[in-house]
Amino acid sequence: MAIKDIRLFGDPVLRTPASPVTTFDKELRRLVKDLEDTMLEAPGAGLAAPQIGVGLRVFTWYVDGELGHLVNPDLDLSEELQDGEEGCLSFPGVYADTPRAMRVVASGWNMHGDPVRIEGSALLARAVQHETDHLDGILFIDRLDREQKKQAMRMIREADWAGEAAPVVKVSPHATFGAAR
Repeated sequence: MAIKDIRLFGDPVLRTPASPVTTFDKELRRLVKDLEDTMLEAPGAGLAAPQIGVGLRVFTWYVDGELGHLVNPDLDLSEELQDGEEGCLSFPGVYADTPRAMRVVASGWNMHGDPVRIEGSALLARAVQHETDHLDGILFIDRLDREQKKQAMRMIREADWAGEAAPVVKVSPHATFGAAR
């Protein structure tokens, strides 16, 4: 098993957009395995490469007993929305109702360079959107309305894992589905 340390909120790698994968080789397959092992050990519903300090556009998910990964994702989101509790392995113990599209069609590649298309709704759609946000340097708290962000920041400040530096919270450049700012 290759369990990696998960980067926590405040680490600059979480705010840095990841680079596209251009080489589908043994190193990429090792990265996917490290992501899977780390996510399952945590446990979590998804994990993106930046969360283990790797600036590449790769993520894994484990939803409804299905383990998968996607490289260089491109998303097509439904107009229908869902609102539900969301957390993040980079924010231990912090949860908030977060708006997301109800359905997603994600296209990209697997670790061998073969084209992949994933269609999902509810939790799988949420996980795919959440992890793709990580690849763009966007965190789930960026999608919260002003009051929810205040509550989330309070939870973060009170958390045992919180660092000394005040992390930056920014507004998502992507659609936030009517969230007040």
